[in-house]
Amino acid sequence: MLQDKDMVNDYLAGLNASLTGYAGYISEANNPELRQTLIQLRNQDEARQRAVYDYALQKGYYQPAAPASQEVVQQLKTQLSSGQ
Repeated sequence: MLQDKDMVNDYLAGLNASLTGYAGYISEANNPELRQTLIQLRNQDEARQRAVYDYALQKGYYQPAAPASQEVVQQLKTQLSSGQ
């Protein structure tokens, strides 16, 4: 029988895969109505993913990485804004 932690992690993995898929579908959608529908579905999954993530964090099922230093954040911003 699956434990709560296993179910939460499995659901999070599925949501993350879904969100990855939406990026491709949205960028390739030629029909504006379809594109908008996909964006709405993606936004709903993002909200759901965040709620499940918060639950997993609260229960101790997930241990996030240490926060990035301000130097690393600034370096990444610089790289992304310069197109590297």
